[in-house]
Amino acid sequence: MDTTRLPFFVYGTLRPGGLNHDRFLRGRTRAEEPARLRGALLYPGPGYPYAVEAAGGTVRGEVVTARPEEYEALLAELDRLEEYVPGDPRNLYDRVARTVVRDTDGTTLRAWVYVAAPAVAARLRATAAPLPDGTWPVR
Repeated sequence: MDTTRLPFFVYGTLRPGGLNHDRFLRGRTRAEEPARLRGALLYPGPGYPYAVEAAGGTVRGEVVTARPEEYEALLAELDRLEEYVPGDPRNLYDRVARTVVRDTDGTTLRAWVYVAAPAVAARLRATAAPLPDGTWPVR
């Protein structure tokens, strides 16, 4: 499977109206559509959320398609924002390809999703409660 140019599923501060949306995404996307990630729960973090993979849960957010000329730079910037380095055991998030569902028509597509890295996910499962509706509040 080719994962080189997947759209991004965003569910926290990168959502429209979120703290980081304008800083990273404004003017750099072709489309932003409401979508859901099934098989994950949303946990609150220190000012930002974590999607933790778990059967039966749903996380709500948007699927964002970058403009082709912005893709590589945006991918690198989002990796830095999420402090994601491939293979680094200190990661807070891992970037993984997952299937998301568009709210508009129910179709599915593959997208990059930043999910809680294994150590973070284990800590959240043991010490925190997921947000009941799977939605991070946008201010």
